[in-house]
Amino acid sequence: MFRKSLIALALTAAIPASFTSDNATGQSQSSVMEETVVVGVRQRLYERGALLDAIQKTEVVDESLIKSLQAVNLTDAIENSPGVRVSNECSMCGVKRIMLNGMRGEHSTILTDGVPLHTMMAGYYAVDALATTGISRIEVARGAGASLLAPEAIGGTINVISKELEETGVNINASMEDNDSYFLGLMAGYLSDDERTRTSLVIQDDKHHQMDNDDNGVSEAPLQENTSYVVRLSQDLSERDNLILRTAYTDSNIFGGPQGDSIGSVLHGYDGVESGHLFVDDDVQQQYIGKPWETTEWIATTRSEISGSWLHEFNESYNTLLTVAWSEHKQDSFYEGFDYSATDTLNYFDLRNNLILNDQHMLTFGLDLRDESMRSDSAAGEESGNYIEDSFDYQTTGLYLQDTWTVSPDLEVALAIRLDNAKADFVAEQKLGTEIDETVVAPRIDLRYLHYDQWTSRVALGRGYRAPLSFFETDHGILDAGDGFAIEIESLEKSLSATYALSFEGERLNSTLSLAFTEVDNLAALSETEDGVPLLTQMQENASVGAADITLSYALNDNLSIGGTLETYDYDDVFRESFAIAPVEQRALFNLDYKADYWMLYASATWIGSRDLAEFGYEGFNQLGDSTLKSTNADAYWTLDLKLTFDVSENLSLYLGSNNLTDYTQVEEGETPLFWDASGAYDVAYIYGPLRGREFYLGFDWNL
Repeated sequence: MFRKSLIALALTAAIPASFTSDNATGQSQSSVMEETVVVGVRQRLYERGALLDAIQKTEVVDESLIKSLQAVNLTDAIENSPGVRVSNECSMCGVKRIMLNGMRGEHSTILTDGVPLHTMMAGYYAVDALATTGISRIEVARGAGASLLAPEAIGGTINVISKELEETGVNINASMEDNDSYFLGLMAGYLSDDERTRTSLVIQDDKHHQMDNDDNGVSEAPLQENTSYVVRLSQDLSERDNLILRTAYTDSNIFGGPQGDSIGSVLHGYDGVESGHLFVDDDVQQQYIGKPWETTEWIATTRSEISGSWLHEFNESYNTLLTVAWSEHKQDSFYEGFDYSATDTLNYFDLRNNLILNDQHMLTFGLDLRDESMRSDSAAGEESGNYIEDSFDYQTTGLYLQDTWTVSPDLEVALAIRLDNAKADFVAEQKLGTEIDETVVAPRIDLRYLHYDQWTSRVALGRGYRAPLSFFETDHGILDAGDGFAIEIESLEKSLSATYALSFEGERLNSTLSLAFTEVDNLAALSETEDGVPLLTQMQENASVGAADITLSYALNDNLSIGGTLETYDYDDVFRESFAIAPVEQRALFNLDYKADYWMLYASATWIGSRDLAEFGYEGFNQLGDSTLKSTNADAYWTLDLKLTFDVSENLSLYLGSNNLTDYTQVEEGETPLFWDASGAYDVAYIYGPLRGREFYLGFDWNL
């Protein structure tokens, strides 16, 4: 069965396998066999292989679902996928963390066309700026070892796949929202007459306004402005060679805090002298009367990317894929009087070989290198005698081998092992020597068994590792950095993950039950020294989390489909202690997709179960000096999103919709994210629910 296309199967081993769905909801389901007609050497062979023999359980958000969700960035697109939780961890800067299988955000790895282009810092403020224009699909693979190329993905991988051109044309998708928010996405593509050359240009510009739901002069959701450019070229050099070149640039600005001010006026007004009172009666629920800079968080980031990959097929039994990539993430920021700038540069190299031994075995083997260097600077931090900059150098060299073994028509097994040497060095003058220099063996097994025509089991067991290197991984910013920094990292985080999925596929009903368990050693955590200096350290005890979810979709008729997902997570006490923001413990998702003639209605409802915030270390006060604690009882709540689309013609669609139609926010329910901690310090992250209320939008989608 391997001699259908070696290139197809080779790319299947390199990139988490795709699963598409024929049901009307657009939700992903496993596909045993599909045949897709596309053009081009790489895409034609890749699609056939990826859809034909997928072992690992993967959720897919395709282009149609992205548009149904009106998802303008990565977090919007995947936040309702099974096992995925997007956590908002700051009311001022709006930083998002993508959590897979209940793990923390830093345990998720973002790939671009299968390449780990994102630096460690890029997984925080840059996530909301990752545009969806020009994206074919997003593949989410949960569990350690989810990618042969990303052993640091303890929670799993999110693989963003670029759209392959099938014809020359232009697509414009634009919408206006209330309160001056907007979205504009443009993709222009050229396909040569001989179908060997495909080039595309993607431009996306979007803006999200500040929101101050309690009118106290401090926003609960920041202003966000993002602009992205992507140029991509795919060239079939011959019948056996394909070259892809890609370059991208993203610019993002986030401004949260005072209402009616700009970052220019805030920085100009900075005097370093703190106000006697920040709020009327020292109550965060009352009007803000402090200086604008005292509650301002501003983060300006740029990300530049260049990558190239060359695929060469020597014969039907052997091919190689060479990938080279570079990315640079720059950040300039201001946190309530503390400045922080950083440049994080990544160089990546991978040489992968794929060899068919016989009809039962295909080997994938290769070498990859990762070299990352981050340098940070802070004028305010250097004034503190306790300040240690968190600059670092990080290098990994890895060898990997995978055997994809077709035991029988019903049983397929992928056995993989990586051997990596990881070196991490904090380069501050106070940090002598190399903190981490370890050689790690990371094995993985994926198994797929077809019980019957409609029932499939998938089992995965794997180890992963990662180096905890940044304060941004354990705190959303540097709010306490005026006291200095301290770093106490000596070991890699190491994990063991086990997952099981049972899927049923019928003519109308599709369902999947998933179970997962992950244990992590040396989990990074934010603590403090005896002098109260923020300390990046590691937990002494192992941390673990269990996750279970079931997903159902049912086609009532040719026009109407419904679906739903139920999820539950069980965190041990060590993991609970490590979270800055309380994670979701129970969640239910429901969707409806109705299509008739020229109309389409998509509805998505989300229920979040109640939580005891005290179990996650929440403690705070609304009024300074008052002993009355803020509530630690987070009630269950619902949110609802709707989108109605009308096809004016084959090429033009008009749409209108609303996000969070129920207008539920924790602020409207009486609990601001602002608070005073036990020491009397002002903080902004008492978060457990939505901070953006109801939003309406109106737009069009036009193919030229």
